[in-house]
Amino acid sequence: MKNTLHSAKFKRSLKRFFTYLYMIVLSIIIIYPLLITVSSAFKAGNTTAFALDFNIKWTLDNFRRLFNETPYLTWYKNTLFVAFATMIAQVILITLAGYAYSRYNFIGRKKSLLFFLTIQMVPTMAALTAFFVMALLLNALNTYWFLAFIYIGGGIPMNTWLMKGYFDTVPYDLDESAKLDGAGHLRVFWQIVLPLVRPMIAVQALWAFMGPFGDYMLAKFLLRSEEYYTVAPGLQTFISDTRNQKVALFAAGAILIAVPISTLFFMLQKHFVSGLVQGGTKG
Repeated sequence: MKNTLHSAKFKRSLKRFFTYLYMIVLSIIIIYPLLITVSSAFKAGNTTAFALDFNIKWTLDNFRRLFNETPYLTWYKNTLFVAFATMIAQVILITLAGYAYSRYNFIGRKKSLLFFLTIQMVPTMAALTAFFVMALLLNALNTYWFLAFIYIGGGIPMNTWLMKGYFDTVPYDLDESAKLDGAGHLRVFWQIVLPLVRPMIAVQALWAFMGPFGDYMLAKFLLRSEEYYTVAPGLQTFISDTRNQKVALFAAGAILIAVPISTLFFMLQKHFVSGLVQGGTKG
């Protein structure tokens, strides 16, 4: 009995050790590049390489140069416009689609869900040429509406599955009770079911908003002129010339990307744990 208790205690300690070890390693992987970016952004003078060095003269001059000597502010405004447009449209479409797939039976329901999964197997890189040709035919190069359209369309398949899964966690008895009280389909959706899926809506909103800030390939392909760039291809121009890299400006611009994303995250964070866990429980 004593040996059994000792063995169980040893296994718990070993499990706790590897858990903390994993968390420490993961934290280092995440924090180390962030520290390099911060030190480069606040370093006086221009640096030609990313390096972790806190023995520097700290300054805000790189941020001043970023706004006064580069089109960064224009890129930032462009990105915010695309991000908000993508977030609003994608959340509306995914919410309606998820509700329809969860609550109604219609022709092609199962096949279209399988089609969504199949579409997710095709990487975005494989469709770049098709997107470019489509943009040429529609005269949509250097237009934000087409870029947002691609982001929205790309987010619908898998996110519809997630939203459907979250709607499935809402008991159908609530719908039936409301209908017995005389509520129509729209009222059931808007007043009964929708308030209960706000956690997943918050998760979807953050994902959709983050996309345009981090995407380089699509934006570079479809936005051909520098004044139309979003922040990702815009920042890349700072380090594209190996003989004149502006690492400090790149780092300063990268830090500022986190401001709107972090703001939205802290506004919605109370919903995230519930939204992520329950959305994947049923499908």
